[in-house]
Amino acid sequence: MSEPERSIAHLDAKHFDVLVIGGGIVGAGIARDASQRGLSVALVDQYDLAFGTSSRSSRLLHGGIRYLGQGRLGLVREASREKKRVADLVPHLVEPMPFLFPTFRDGRWPRWQLAVGVKLYDLLCGGTNFGPSCTLSQQEMRTRLPSLTSPELTGGVRYYDAQTHDARLVIDNLRAAARDGTTVSNYAQFTGATRDGNGWRSTVLDTVTNTEFEIRSAVIVNSAGPWSDRIPGSGTKLRPTKGVHLVVQRERLPVPDAVVMMRGKRILFAIPWGERTYLGTTDTDYDGPLETPDCTDKDVAYVLDVVNRYFCDAGLAGDDVLSAWSGLRPLVAKRGGNPSDISRKHEIRMKEVNWWDTTGGKLTTYRLMAEQAVDKLMRHAGLSGATCRSGSTELCEGLPTDRISSVYPPPVTQAAVQHYCRHEWVRHVDDIMTRRTSWRHYVDDPDATAGTVAGWMADEFGWDEGKKEQEIQEYKAAGLTGR
Repeated sequence: MSEPERSIAHLDAKHFDVLVIGGGIVGAGIARDASQRGLSVALVDQYDLAFGTSSRSSRLLHGGIRYLGQGRLGLVREASREKKRVADLVPHLVEPMPFLFPTFRDGRWPRWQLAVGVKLYDLLCGGTNFGPSCTLSQQEMRTRLPSLTSPELTGGVRYYDAQTHDARLVIDNLRAAARDGTTVSNYAQFTGATRDGNGWRSTVLDTVTNTEFEIRSAVIVNSAGPWSDRIPGSGTKLRPTKGVHLVVQRERLPVPDAVVMMRGKRILFAIPWGERTYLGTTDTDYDGPLETPDCTDKDVAYVLDVVNRYFCDAGLAGDDVLSAWSGLRPLVAKRGGNPSDISRKHEIRMKEVNWWDTTGGKLTTYRLMAEQAVDKLMRHAGLSGATCRSGSTELCEGLPTDRISSVYPPPVTQAAVQHYCRHEWVRHVDDIMTRRTSWRHYVDDPDATAGTVAGWMADEFGWDEGKKEQEIQEYKAAGLTGR
């Protein structure tokens, strides 16, 4: 019996201290933190783990340098210190990366202003950023980026953030949580809850077998990301915005470091990623299906236009786009303003006794958000447990990571697929191709790789030819929304 089947079967009629709704980075962080303190935890997600925002981000741990220009120093300081902490706790998923920020005559931010900003950025990291920032002359910037040919170039700055693998960060948090006793169930939809004394009695539907289970818990935590305000009983109100990323061959845009590009107030990046470079992101209001935010021709044209203005000789066109991903930011709703102006600060609120809604926030600050949420729910529910240790203990101690979990996709091997099937709650080909490995966005022939993966999964799960072919077709259909 596979790991997901065991987990869901163990939910029925059990009593937990905490039920977490949502298997993205916030839910995973809360489950890990709570279980590490000795609380009994169950986590459910109606889709796969990291299905939504947490596998469709820019894959960066960053302080948010653009927030300096908005005067949000507290947010920058908070995120800057957390990015270093995550690097210490999850070293296999953090790749320190220099960022080159070119400046131009009549640009929005002159070089002198950015020079002051990046030094302040270093200070807000506690003086221990991944590397020291510096100011670059026009010639120094051209030496580092010879493809940047604009005669308006005045120089720029170089500063440090880090690259990560967002979905792997979720999965590894859940592997650590499961090690400490958390019951993790994907494809398990929360359908409602009723009061049970001071606690809750919840119903959960296994969407694969169409079987309903009941869970009793002292506390419910709604961490469903873009779905948070659609959870029965939720007290949240969101303003989702869409972000699109495009993947191209590294040789088509061979940037040595990440490059910051601007269009009005919006910042976009060109980020090196092994044999690939990915570009993004957009930030537009969204009111379509949450499961399938599309990457439109307009989105592609917008991103490529910005890139081609900076790298005039690149001449990137739609045919150069190998793949794309589109994600939604579950921003707390505020009236008016542009999407890019909405604060990324998180909120943790108790809607009614022992029901907590967690919304907003950033990938970088997930651990802090989890710590604060568990502190609050333990205090209000009167739960006893140890103090928080998530900021001082390495995440994957005792768990395998080699050739399984890293910033870059692992080699395509049967051993890796066997691991994901046996230990990481995999049910479908797309779970492996998109979220466990990113092979969908990285390998030269993802459809052929999906066929190989399906064959190995068939050996693991006993699929017949019909089931294997169905999985391959469902994988291909899922890619239609991601280009």
